[in-house]
Amino acid sequence: MTEFPVTIYHNPDCGTSRNALAMILAAGYAPRVIDYLGVGWTRPQLEWLFATMGAAPREVMREKGTPAAELGLLDSSIADAAIIDAMIEHPILVNRPIVVTPKGVKLCRPSEIVLELLDRAPVVFTKEDGEIIRSQS
Repeated sequence: MTEFPVTIYHNPDCGTSRNALAMILAAGYAPRVIDYLGVGWTRPQLEWLFATMGAAPREVMREKGTPAAELGLLDSSIADAAIIDAMIEHPILVNRPIVVTPKGVKLCRPSEIVLELLDRAPVVFTKEDGEIIRSQS
């Protein structure tokens, strides 16, 4: 549905990312799915996403299951540019899923945050873990 484009930066190994994608599909969208671990990131792309989200790179950096600690990125004195450099080198450092729609850009953790970015939502959705999400509309 190109009249309301939806893009999800997706990691298929992540339950939160899978749930967000499933909610988008259940709402009737045909999203552009970007497997960012496979295609990687560019500096302009990350800078645009962070600026549009109103978030610093550190706020979107994933620590769990990544080399963030080994790379010294958890030190608060590390500059944003260095974090972005590391994210380009190690795409797993970017937390997921990030969803882009005409309503904005958000890191959708928990996955139901994606519903804030859609102009329609499934009435009821059951996440992988059995949690039931009910639309507020």
